[in-house]
Amino acid sequence: MHMKRRGFLSAGLATLATPMLAQTNPWAVAIQTARGFDQCHALVIRQSGQSVATEVFRGPGLNRAVSVKSVSKTIVAALTGAALDRTELSSLSATLGDVAPRLIPANADPRVAGITIENLVTMQAGLERTSGANYGGWVSSGNWVANALGRPFVAEPGARMLYSTGSFHILGAVLSEVSGQSLLSLARRRLGDPLGIEIPAWTRDPQGRYMGGNQMALTLDAMVRFGELYRLDGRFEGQQVLSADWVRRSFERRTQSFFSGLDYGYGWFLGEAAGVQYALARGYGGQIICVAPDIELTLAITSDPTRPARSGGYFGDLQRLIERQILPLAKSQIV
Repeated sequence: MHMKRRGFLSAGLATLATPMLAQTNPWAVAIQTARGFDQCHALVIRQSGQSVATEVFRGPGLNRAVSVKSVSKTIVAALTGAALDRTELSSLSATLGDVAPRLIPANADPRVAGITIENLVTMQAGLERTSGANYGGWVSSGNWVANALGRPFVAEPGARMLYSTGSFHILGAVLSEVSGQSLLSLARRRLGDPLGIEIPAWTRDPQGRYMGGNQMALTLDAMVRFGELYRLDGRFEGQQVLSADWVRRSFERRTQSFFSGLDYGYGWFLGEAAGVQYALARGYGGQIICVAPDIELTLAITSDPTRPARSGGYFGDLQRLIERQILPLAKSQIV
């Protein structure tokens, strides 16, 4: 009975404290909510270029690079924009047959040669997915690119989004082909150097190609800097790292996710809440970069990478945190 009484009093005091916390730190309630998610490791929020919240709840510290899982896809999408800026790719309508015919296996469906760069960066290649239940078999194969391109078509290219790490691995291989550099070298030279961030080497396939679309590692600060790059129309500390046109096009709807219902651009999930449009880079377990340029907001979240974060579960919790607490508050802070 005494334990129940103490628990009741503690809960009551916490409730009373919430408005007081909000008066001293407007971000305190959102931080408190994030702390309550046992999968959530850390949260950083930056608005108008200033850090307004930096909290580590559990897990690795802020300065340790952690696996960002499928946030890697958004990074590969950025490198696609960099290749277009350098005319290594003529356009997003360029096909595999045009730019990287050596990657196409002999047994592939003839339609594979007509898959475009845009089909890959929006995951609308039409090929059977390599993610989900197919992921283990794909990464156990002897040639990830050939395996992904040798799969049957389950839709016409460009018809619908089929979430597949294989599409981004193919795209990463294309970027290496047209540039003559490894995906690691491209990431370090074209993003790491101008952003002032370290990009450690990550998983490679049996042919030595760095994995496109998964397993990259970044610190929270690196995640925020990458988000700021997109918030600022491709500029970072006075340098135009990506063209403003690429950033603008990346935030335009190209397709829609069957799983979350969010729209999808070039490597970014797109949503709207509280009258604010936002873009999400999302990785397994709850790794997130969120950008809302209209309210000058960038945030990054890291989470336990070993536990799922489904739209109906923990990712849904994070999405509600962003949509119902962080975005409205950030909007109110813009004068």
